[in-house]
Amino acid sequence: MAKYFDVHPENPQARTIGNVADSIRSGALVAYPTDSLYALGCQLGNRDGLDRIRSIRDLDDRHHFTLVCQNFAQLGQFVQIDNDVFRAIKAATPGSYTFILPATKEVPRQLLHPKKKTVGVRIPDHTVVQALLAEIGEPLLSSSLLLPDEPEPLTQGWEIKERLDHVVDIVVDSGDCGTKPTTVIDFSGGGAEIVRYGAGDTARFE
Repeated sequence: MAKYFDVHPENPQARTIGNVADSIRSGALVAYPTDSLYALGCQLGNRDGLDRIRSIRDLDDRHHFTLVCQNFAQLGQFVQIDNDVFRAIKAATPGSYTFILPATKEVPRQLLHPKKKTVGVRIPDHTVVQALLAEIGEPLLSSSLLLPDEPEPLTQGWEIKERLDHVVDIVVDSGDCGTKPTTVIDFSGGGAEIVRYGAGDTARFE
């Protein structure tokens, strides 16, 4: 049965954030809100957590997982970015975007796209997630909480608790976070290719 934490959206309780972070370090799989949908997340390198996310979402090995990062210093450890791409991403973050980029050797092999050797990265504009990332001190391995064969995402923490009670360990609820996933921009081919239109404005990349 999943633990349920009700967290203030603007002033997240430090003790609660610390408890969630400790559980993630101990191998927990968490459902948490972002600036675009709820997400499933676990510690980087948590192979069991990765397998559980694949199972919940019915994902194949070509799915791009996302490293949810606190800031650019953290993001730069895990992906290769040239100056032009750096400026484009810097101007759009933090925000509701996921960027696909060539991975560095810091990224566990099982997270990489099998052919392209790329990974998704993002810096969310969400107070609760930022507090959690600061407490953990490393990115969260994440995937949007989109259930297979369901047209709409789950937007309420209590509903996620009811639906996923026996497949996740923690549900963090800080209110509704919308129904649009991130906009996904693929920079791995040199230019900006919009892979998915979502919550982030695409005008700057078109």
